[in-house]
Amino acid sequence: MEYISNNVQETIAFAKEFATNLKGGECLLLQGDLGAGKTHFVKGLALGLGIDDNVTSPTFALHNLFQGEALELNHFDFYRIDDFNEVKMLGLDEYFSQPNGVSAIEWSNNVKPLLPRKTITITISNLDENVRSIKYELPNY
Repeated sequence: MEYISNNVQETIAFAKEFATNLKGGECLLLQGDLGAGKTHFVKGLALGLGIDDNVTSPTFALHNLFQGEALELNHFDFYRIDDFNEVKMLGLDEYFSQPNGVSAIEWSNNVKPLLPRKTITITISNLDENVRSIKYELPNY
């Protein structure tokens, strides 16, 4: 499935709507170049889960946890991770498929061996200065 977003507000609105279909236990792999809009997508997810907190990329913290109305949102950014064992030692992989939460992982390739088998891949591509293609692949259950 593909959605074309013409600006940041549309990306956030699409992700907000996308979040209404999440039940808990989902692991979203956010793919895209720097500046593609991965964190804006997570901002929309947060809104859709009833989270009003300021969502920023956890590049240096690695993990931000937000409590929603019914589900937690675990936002990860593994851009700086060179060895997936760092994440395993910190126990962060335990959050990836918790039934009471949703995990959104930026730079998931850096922790690929730790990812659950059933994931949703969201690829955000720059089509123009403001226009983005948002493609998502649902897992085969």
